[in-house]
Amino acid sequence: MAKKPNSQGSGPSQRQLRVGELIRHALAEMLARGEIHDDVLAKYVITVPEVRLSPDLKLATCYIMPLGGQDVAPVLKALSGHTRYIRGEIAQRVNLKYAPNVRFLRDESFAEAERVDALLYSEKVRQDLLKQPLRIQQDDQNDD
Repeated sequence: MAKKPNSQGSGPSQRQLRVGELIRHALAEMLARGEIHDDVLAKYVITVPEVRLSPDLKLATCYIMPLGGQDVAPVLKALSGHTRYIRGEIAQRVNLKYAPNVRFLRDESFAEAERVDALLYSEKVRQDLLKQPLRIQQDDQNDD
């Protein structure tokens, strides 16, 4: 039976997720050990929350955030300046047919989580919760 092509709305494949995690671990290890020699990078503790790959595994987008979320621009600039070295190191550490091109972007997931928290704790949402208490129906009698 032929395999269905991956439609745009279905999300990343298992291979993309697995290779993304391998690249994320390799990059995080390089940053933690200080293997990328740069004065700007030496000043910060940098987290790599996610690496996304293109469907053909030729482009890896690494989402980066310095601890505390401050001074993201100089960190991204410093990492972008060392792209060739990072790509070579990833090629040695992750066994792939082709080493993916690497690009770095600011991680927006923390800001998005703060925005959602602010919405959930807003006065309007609290009023709605007070008007109609959450009712949980228990079907313990039907579970036998």
